[in-house]
Amino acid sequence: MSSIRRKLKNKKPPEGWELIEEVIEDFEQQMKEAVNEEQDGKRKAELTWKIHRLHWEKNRFIYDLMYQRKVMPKELYEYLVREKIADGALISKWRKPGYEIVCSMLAIQKGNHNFGTTSHCRVPLALRGAQQRITPDVQTGCVSCASGLAQGKLLIAQ
Repeated sequence: MSSIRRKLKNKKPPEGWELIEEVIEDFEQQMKEAVNEEQDGKRKAELTWKIHRLHWEKNRFIYDLMYQRKVMPKELYEYLVREKIADGALISKWRKPGYEIVCSMLAIQKGNHNFGTTSHCRVPLALRGAQQRITPDVQTGCVSCASGLAQGKLLIAQ
């Protein structure tokens, strides 16, 4: 039994859950594999990059169904947020101008970065210095999630 099914065992999911359950289960399986992945000479911070990427992809999938395609019922979306399957804070941030493709809430929390600013992945590539041009963010692995450049595509180092 998967972690999602075990978590939701006694709760009846709303209508439409069966349509996305398989995709959510797949994301959860990929997440487990990323967590259990071997270090293989990677830096400590690099181990979490794939986890951040999968988290972004799963929430982007839910966001697209809810707000882009408008095919997900509001009850199902609220259920996913309530059961912590979806990241409500990240998805609500994507709805605000300038944050359409932000990689993670970590990238915009000013307390996590030098000088009380946001992550350098929020700065458009053209405005960066030569040293930071294509350097991934240490925490998330994101190269650029500044809005207007990729329009819905997140650049994360592999």
